[in-house]
Amino acid sequence: MPNSIKSFLILVFIFSIANSATGQATATKATPIFENGEAQIVEAFKDPDQWIRHDLFVETEFDSDGDGKMDRMHVSVTRPNQTETEDLKLPVVYVTSPYFAGTAGNVEGLFWDVQHELGEDAPRPRVHPEVQRRGERPIISNSHINKWVPRGYIVVHSSSPGTGLSQGAPTVGDDNESLAPKAVVDWLCGRAKGYTEPYGNEEVQASWSIGKVGMTGTSYNGTLPLAAATTGVEGLEAIIPIAPNTSYYHYYRSNGLVRSPGGYLGEDIDVLYDFIHSGDESKRARNNKMVRDTEMKEGMDRLTGDYNEFWAGRDYLNDMEPMKAALLMSHGFNDWNVMPEHSYRIYAKAREMGIPSQIFYHQNGHGGPPPMKMMNRWFTRYLHGIENGVEKDQRSWIVRERDKRDEPTPYADYPHPDAKAVNFYPNGGAPGRGTLTPEKPGDAGEETLIDNYSFSGSALATAEYTDHRLIYLTEPLKEDLHISGLPRVTIHVASNKPAANLSVWLVSLPWNNGRNTKITDNIITRGWADPQNHESLTESEPLVPGEFYQVTFDLQPDDQIISKGQQIGLMIFSSDREYTLWPGPGTELTVDLGRTLLTLPVVGGKKAVEASLIAAE
Repeated sequence: MPNSIKSFLILVFIFSIANSATGQATATKATPIFENGEAQIVEAFKDPDQWIRHDLFVETEFDSDGDGKMDRMHVSVTRPNQTETEDLKLPVVYVTSPYFAGTAGNVEGLFWDVQHELGEDAPRPRVHPEVQRRGERPIISNSHINKWVPRGYIVVHSSSPGTGLSQGAPTVGDDNESLAPKAVVDWLCGRAKGYTEPYGNEEVQASWSIGKVGMTGTSYNGTLPLAAATTGVEGLEAIIPIAPNTSYYHYYRSNGLVRSPGGYLGEDIDVLYDFIHSGDESKRARNNKMVRDTEMKEGMDRLTGDYNEFWAGRDYLNDMEPMKAALLMSHGFNDWNVMPEHSYRIYAKAREMGIPSQIFYHQNGHGGPPPMKMMNRWFTRYLHGIENGVEKDQRSWIVRERDKRDEPTPYADYPHPDAKAVNFYPNGGAPGRGTLTPEKPGDAGEETLIDNYSFSGSALATAEYTDHRLIYLTEPLKEDLHISGLPRVTIHVASNKPAANLSVWLVSLPWNNGRNTKITDNIITRGWADPQNHESLTESEPLVPGEFYQVTFDLQPDDQIISKGQQIGLMIFSSDREYTLWPGPGTELTVDLGRTLLTLPVVGGKKAVEASLIAAE
């Protein structure tokens, strides 16, 4: 064989080996894997020691600390090493928070003193602690990385404006808290600039991002995905807010009443500002003066509790028009910190707008994400683009009273489509217990209670006799009764003073104090209102002593099955020790029972009520 032919065959052989090796390399490249519409854990993405972690600073479109430069947000990235070695591009799960760099903690004097008369200033000023910033670059947080990186996502974290190494001022709920995560999404989609240093000019590109982003988080961290979504930013495809605060007015006020979130008596928006202000120490004095001591002080109005422009600018329901990100909400019906109305009002609006939406409710307190399967399907569909039919799933998923959190019951929607409003009417019994019936009594008369914040709501509900509350009970239920939606009360009330707290609890009796007691055994839902705002949330007027006013307001949304044998109780009282201000005891509230009613959304409507109550008589 001539040497030239031998040389040619050797070259062909070498080329074929090379081709084969390349093909094998291509075939073994790591890629996301999907089964049953869910992203699976990929062996090649599992090892944290192989993950690439780095940080950068994304430039925003605002200057909230007044230094003449656009604020930059501190951002950290955690991604599989294949995004570097194999040019793999992946979607992003993004989490942002004001908490990552530390908080003030529960410092004595941080909260407002609540022991004073309504409409008066607190007797002492608050203290303003300095937050000690913590954390080291490049890691802002390790949250969510073990859940999502092995499943073929990149996880990104950022600190909110004025916290950690992010520049700016913490303005708590205003437009900057929407524009900051928007800037990060823009950077992930190639539209904004990222830099290696807070004041440097060396740019960083998100070349490993496919330009599809999902956001999630709990509480404040769940608020910020919604904030970003209300900007309509391109590339933010889906959000999973968990127990989000969607309106700072609804968080710190209730129907005109100054009302604290559960567990944080005396908190207000300026308290939260101090709690999270972990940013640049050299900028804090200016931020305090401009934000806390000017804008917040002038806008928050602890004297009247009225709704105003300050609060309207911190209500995300008002900003939803541009929103298009697919929404999976999660909340607990017994979350008395960020109450369940926060999720319900946004879900209802998103549904009305035609945005793909689902809602997951459980029966416990603050926090609690949907089952991993639900979240995985949501992000798989909207970030990876896998057609898994999640948009055709039932819209409402509710964990029933004794079920496991990961075993929710699906329903067509929330509230339950078969829920109908049924009125219940009180009849006298004070200082003991009156009756509550679906049939309006004749002349029910008037009954009076005397305010005294010293008694807890649970003590008032369980008392056989007390003049500090009015309570009206149904007969024991013959059958389970399923309520779903927004209960509402209309109370005709007169006060012997120009201002008074008005509190309502809907309870299930007998009260269960057993070891395995669930909160749903005792408390159905609650609500609070200021009678001075009986005509308008934006303008209160002093009450004329002795004059009756109609006060109508919703209680917190609920979906609960009240067990047979229980009695539903409507309890009306004044100061709620756990939530309201504490005026001196002695204010008298008189309720005209003939013009007072409770409206319950009952699944099955009047027929279900008749089966549970009327047939029992």
